[in-house]
Amino acid sequence: MRTLRSDDWQLWRELRLTALAGAPYAFGSTLADWQGAGDREDRWRSRLEITGALDLVAVLDGTPVAMASGVPSDGDPVAAELISMWVAPQARGRGVGDGLITEIARWAAEEGYATLKLAVMPHNDAAIALYRRHGFTDTDEPGDLLDDGVSRELVLAKPLSR
Repeated sequence: MRTLRSDDWQLWRELRLTALAGAPYAFGSTLADWQGAGDREDRWRSRLEITGALDLVAVLDGTPVAMASGVPSDGDPVAAELISMWVAPQARGRGVGDGLITEIARWAAEEGYATLKLAVMPHNDAAIALYRRHGFTDTDEPGDLLDDGVSRELVLAKPLSR
C-alpha cells in the first residue's frame, strides 16, 4: 500500500482514468467528467487534498493495480466513507481489495469514526460480495439516483472498533 499526496496526482490520474474507462458500470462519475476540460492538474491535486482523507494505491509486483480513498462523511460526523475503490482485473482475486478495505477501515477507526460507509452500484455483485465479506450491511439511506431515474446506489455501512 502506498499513501498518496497531491504531488502524486499523475499516478492517481492514470489509475482513475483507467478505472473509469474499464469499469464505467461501477462509478457515479464518468470518464467524460474527468477528461477534456475536467482533466486539469489543479483538479487532480485538489482531489488528493481533501481535508482529513486517506488516498491509497495498492502495488502488486511493482505495478500500481488498485486505488481507494477514505474521507470524512459530509452528512455524518461520526462516519467516514470509502470512495473511489477500484482493483485492476489482473489483481482481482489476489486479496488486493481486501487489503484496501482493511487499511481504510483501520484508518477510519484510528481517526475515531464509529462507522465506515460506502455507496455501490446495485448491479455490481462482485463488489457487493466483497463488502459483505468485510461486514458491510445495507442501511436505510437512499443512495444517489442513477441515470435511469429509478434505481439508486446501495448505501452499505459497518461499525468500527475504536
